[in-house]
Amino acid sequence: MPSIPFDGAKHDRYWMVPILRAVIALATAGVVTFTQGHSSQFGLVVFGVFTLLSGAIVGAFAFPNFSDTVTRAFFLGQGVIGVVTGVFSLLVSGGGLSIFLYVVTLWAALTGFLELYSGIRWRGRLAAAKDWTAVGAFTVLLAIATLLVPPGLEQRFAAPGGVEGVLRADIVVVGLVGAYAAIIGVYLVIGGLSLRWAGKRPVTGAATDDTTGTAGAAS
Repeated sequence: MPSIPFDGAKHDRYWMVPILRAVIALATAGVVTFTQGHSSQFGLVVFGVFTLLSGAIVGAFAFPNFSDTVTRAFFLGQGVIGVVTGVFSLLVSGGGLSIFLYVVTLWAALTGFLELYSGIRWRGRLAAAKDWTAVGAFTVLLAIATLLVPPGLEQRFAAPGGVEGVLRADIVVVGLVGAYAAIIGVYLVIGGLSLRWAGKRPVTGAATDDTTGTAGAAS
């Protein structure tokens, strides 16, 4: 049974990680909501900034705070994937729909499973584990939902008031990214504040002999 994965000296500051991730996610959701013209280029730029900043935060805080090598490796990997995805998305922002769908699906599948596994691994022993599990699950669902969007989707519609338009695949996927960002943003705010208020008591279950006195919080 692995010991609690946090460096106890850093736990009191680690609650900021989910809050920072939440700020980025909610900002992304806001940009998507209040911007018209959800093209694949717009989606790649917004998604690129989101994954780049989120990955940088996750990766930067993983190394100095996690003492468990497996947990550290998983979150470092998650951070690296996010940064690489973000840079790539920004560099190929004019790559079109196929690139956009591929990038969103691959990033969501890889990082989602990494975070979901970490949450399941520490379930019942860390308060932060439920946040990892939830965010990981939502991210995997984003990958699945993106895969289900037909690339050739082009559905004409008529809205009340005589407004007509065309629902395309890029519009749907940008909307999915915005909805995903809003959901995890709210969840991470709640999770971060809960960890902050919990103070030095991140362990949800009874402490074992090898974890007595060890405390931490994470997202």
